[in-house]
Amino acid sequence: MKKLLIVLLAAAMLFQIGCTKLPKTNEYVIKDAKLNAEKTDRATDLVFYEIFVGSFSDSDGDGVGDLRGIINRMDYLNDGKPNSGLSLGVEGLWLSPIFQSPSYHKYDVTDYYTVDPAFGTEQDLKELLDLCHERGVKVILDLVINHTGRQNEWFKLFREAHQQGQTGSEYYNFYTWYDSNTESAPAGRAFSQLLGTDHFYECNFSGDMPELNFDNELVRSKVLEVAEHYIDLGVDGFRFDAAKYVYFGDHRRSLEFWNWYLAKLREKKSDIYTVAEVWDGDGITDIYFPATDCFDFFTSQANGLIAETAKKGDANRYTAYVEAYEKRVGAMREGASYTPFITNHDMDRAAGFLTVASGHMQMAANLYILGPGTPFIYYGEELGMRGSRGGDNTDANRRLAMLWGDEDTVQDPKGSTYTAKNQIETTVQDQIQDENSLYTYYKKLIMLRKANPEIACGDYTAVKVSGKVGGFKSELNGSTVWVFHNTTISSVDIDLAALGINAGELRGFIGMEDAKLEGGVLTIGAQTSVVIK
Repeated sequence: MKKLLIVLLAAAMLFQIGCTKLPKTNEYVIKDAKLNAEKTDRATDLVFYEIFVGSFSDSDGDGVGDLRGIINRMDYLNDGKPNSGLSLGVEGLWLSPIFQSPSYHKYDVTDYYTVDPAFGTEQDLKELLDLCHERGVKVILDLVINHTGRQNEWFKLFREAHQQGQTGSEYYNFYTWYDSNTESAPAGRAFSQLLGTDHFYECNFSGDMPELNFDNELVRSKVLEVAEHYIDLGVDGFRFDAAKYVYFGDHRRSLEFWNWYLAKLREKKSDIYTVAEVWDGDGITDIYFPATDCFDFFTSQANGLIAETAKKGDANRYTAYVEAYEKRVGAMREGASYTPFITNHDMDRAAGFLTVASGHMQMAANLYILGPGTPFIYYGEELGMRGSRGGDNTDANRRLAMLWGDEDTVQDPKGSTYTAKNQIETTVQDQIQDENSLYTYYKKLIMLRKANPEIACGDYTAVKVSGKVGGFKSELNGSTVWVFHNTTISSVDIDLAALGINAGELRGFIGMEDAKLEGGVLTIGAQTSVVIK
């Protein structure tokens, strides 16, 4: 693997932390970063980390990750000491569904008010929330309200009402359904029969996941009460699963629901942070931005713009896209934000198509973390963990056990078939001690972003350089930084004056080679990103 280099500059002092101890360097860098408290406290400016709870860390030896496992690993994620340089430094956590459910993934909820016993208790959740908040870390829960599980009490009452012909039951129309004697199944939607009847309930994801009827006011009140319960408990917000399916194929009505729902939640918690899974192109995700932020699927995955750019692609195309995106969604709703990621729990892991040895993984991380908005790291991405559906076509292979390298007993989820020979050989314990590891790279990258709050919080303007080298200018409260990405395999010299840039300070660089600023000429090594001021 090529040597990983990063330099962070503070005041008039230069510290090359690719070769020196992190704590001392980080202390100077963070001191020099004049953070804007009002803006950097927003969840939309933070680096989030997605945890698939059952696969992350096991505290009780049953092989299943749990909430106390996350509590035990908080020093790895964020130790609450910005100057220590001893934790990854993420600023927000997205927890996969934690509610009681018969499956390993918990997307088929049985009881929204009970933490699944395999994951712990509500008291464990409260303890985790308190610990995170003490350390300045936001926590959002994956809230699945498009559908429930078949074992949910709501569905049992719905099924019973149909089987017994109780048309007056308040649960008779709690889920969407049709009568095969008088209707045909709506085109393009999936349904399963209710035993003993000619009625079929909608279940587009699985027969075990019946879909709620959002024309029913009782349904709306119930799902609102669920969210309010967890807001009262202290969560900072939610990730909404399958948001575009609330009204299957009818985005206008789905948006109407989310506008209503989010308005109610903001009455409860004015600074609530929400982000929706609208797995589609920008033309569809844009529909939902008046209500909530949405993950950007156009830039994610193997064929997404981040991966394409990282593989010696044109950085100018990426920065121009981000500028247009920020302006477009910002006009739809005040505070709307770009939410980039490479992969999540529903996708093949990034290290399978962005290798570390080539530098593509590192450059992809530079592109989406050294930028505006709310980047989301998928657990294990910082190690280069691998995992893909493969020939067995199972998502469990994308959600494998975190590789701690100590006595943690967490195991791969039920149904996984990914072989150990295809997984990386290093662990957290190995990579923490290696100054050239991917983990160390991610830690330094997050550090560089934090030390320059203009990157996350400022007004973004793309800056075209030449060839495939590109970047952006970001202005915050009168302070301006420029970030440039050289995705090519050759060093590049940039005459800053020719670009109208009067910058005298190299704030930092990170990548596969080094960088320097001399006499108004910025030299960026191959596959390297630079911050100047």
